[in-house]
Amino acid sequence: MKTIVAPIDFSDVTDAVVESAANLSKALQVPLYLLHIAPPDPYFIGYEPGPQTVRDNVAQKIRKGQHMLQELETQMKARGFDVHCLLVQGATEDKIIQEANRLEAQMIVIGSHGHGALMKLLVGSVAEGVLRKAKCPVLIVPSAKKV
Repeated sequence: MKTIVAPIDFSDVTDAVVESAANLSKALQVPLYLLHIAPPDPYFIGYEPGPQTVRDNVAQKIRKGQHMLQELETQMKARGFDVHCLLVQGATEDKIIQEANRLEAQMIVIGSHGHGALMKLLVGSVAEGVLRKAKCPVLIVPSAKKV
């Protein structure tokens, strides 16, 4: 079965990504998977107090993300969409590609934050990386950048 995968990060562009992906999934009559990537487990060598605090912080963020995903899934199902939410942990770009392949995505719908050229040069763009590595079409939803 083919699907649409939409990675979301609960930023300003998330609502536009969800709406675009949901409308496409309904038009194509395929399930929509909303995918949230949590940061990988932090691990440190030689620090005892730091890692537990950091792990607790990461765990709290994961729980918050899971709660937000569950709320979003409930709202979208109430509107009649065939939507499923997944939270996975790891490197963002790699996990998006891995999950899209596993779910046999016929399209990935991803948001662009509209960062400037310097930010892109220094850290790259997840959307750009997904676009380069994906085996299926990628729809990039631009952020509504304020002037």
